[in-house]
Amino acid sequence: MRRKNGAAYVISKAIRRARVVAFPELGMEAVCEFEVQDMPVTVAVDSTGTSIHHTGPVFWREKIRSSSAYAKDGPA
Repeated sequence: MRRKNGAAYVISKAIRRARVVAFPELGMEAVCEFEVQDMPVTVAVDSTGTSIHHTGPVFWREKIRSSSAYAKDGPA
């Protein structure tokens, strides 16, 4: 029996239409355009080009460092 979960299954259920837009000779590796509906996504880059992959680790490293200092020293 096939399982009906996982990322590929969820994404496949959201695709409403697909069309090849470039390099059809590459088969599965062709560049495609997809029309999707109700597809869960995470946007990692904002409108100014700032990436959460860069800002997130810095933010959380500082937050963890601060909370560790608080735990060791107690409230100021």
